[in-house]
Amino acid sequence: MNVAHLVLPRQTRQWLRRTYDALRFDAAMKRFIANPRAALNSGNPVLADLISAWGNSGWIAQDGYLRACLHTALEVDGPTLECGSGLSTLLLGVVADQRGHEHWALEHLPEWGTKVGAFVARYGLRSVRVHTAPLREYGGFTWYDPPLLRLPHTFALVVCDGPPADTPGGRYGLVPLLRDYLASGCIILLDDAVRTEERSIARRWQAEFGTTNQLVGDEKPFIRIVVPKPCDQVAGKSAEQALSQASGTDQGSYG
Repeated sequence: MNVAHLVLPRQTRQWLRRTYDALRFDAAMKRFIANPRAALNSGNPVLADLISAWGNSGWIAQDGYLRACLHTALEVDGPTLECGSGLSTLLLGVVADQRGHEHWALEHLPEWGTKVGAFVARYGLRSVRVHTAPLREYGGFTWYDPPLLRLPHTFALVVCDGPPADTPGGRYGLVPLLRDYLASGCIILLDDAVRTEERSIARRWQAEFGTTNQLVGDEKPFIRIVVPKPCDQVAGKSAEQALSQASGTDQGSYG
């Protein structure tokens, strides 16, 4: 590669790099599909190879968080939901396929949803549903616009890695909007807990909806949140009420 850098035009080098990464990704993906649980074993390079070959270093879930998401998906029994999409969508989709559940991903960027959707089709992940729609204002916060009538009745796991940090209200909207779709004991893995905003959101969910929270990890921490009882029994508006008040008044600060 060093020799190629010296003698080949830039466009040719970029094409070679993309081709090389595509081959590496395909080989690692096939190893993961063959045995997702083995990919979590210490010393197994599959996840590192997938992360490296995927190449979206600015946004991609890091190794510890990705491992936690996969480990939890392999243990829970029910559909899974992802806020945002990317490499994790494919890997969680493989797990969902093999366990007979649906995996939903909410995405607000059309180009990203198209890219992930193309990989979903390439690997034949029949359980994956990527829903792409612009973020929506709900009167005090902004969040995804989920297709409520098409969603499974309850989710057993939510991987919360979106929307972006500069979204009004951040990731707060997940629980007030979808709490009727979160099973008793549903696990929410909230990424980017190094940010004060995410910790504030977790504390607010705990105060308003009775969740329990645990900070996990040091270098790139995330928060493990458990819904302790059916969400339709806790205080607050239903998802339908929140949706109907999209242009309503501010519901307070969000950390």
